[in-house]
Amino acid sequence: MTAQVRAADVAVGDELSPAEYQVTRADLIRYAGASGDFNVIHWNERVATSVGLPNVIAHGMLTMALAARVVTDWAGDPGAVRELGVRFTRPVIVPDDDQGAVIEVSAKVTELLDASRARVTITASFGGQTVLGKAVAIVQLA
Repeated sequence: MTAQVRAADVAVGDELSPAEYQVTRADLIRYAGASGDFNVIHWNERVATSVGLPNVIAHGMLTMALAARVVTDWAGDPGAVRELGVRFTRPVIVPDDDQGAVIEVSAKVTELLDASRARVTITASFGGQTVLGKAVAIVQLA
């Protein structure tokens, strides 16, 4: 773990290091086991398409967690993220191949709330389309 980011080193407009996360069907099975969310739309293509989805989709909470990783990596301490909120705007479609889906995440400091907290706005996309709306983290700075 890196040292927690210091308030003196943070300014509005600072961009966090972007990241790409690959999600495969095997990842969805592992996440289902860890989370207890075994909804069939996350692993069975026949069921997913029968309810109107284009294919199997990633768990929303997995997508949110991957997006938050950019912030926790920057903050240097996962506990520094005091609040995290998102709206799920589009599903991440995970094809049945070795490549899976790639979620692209970027983030930027958009407001200094006081001397020790920052608002970070997160952008997560898949296939060129945003998958999380109003994605914001409040980070406690050292």
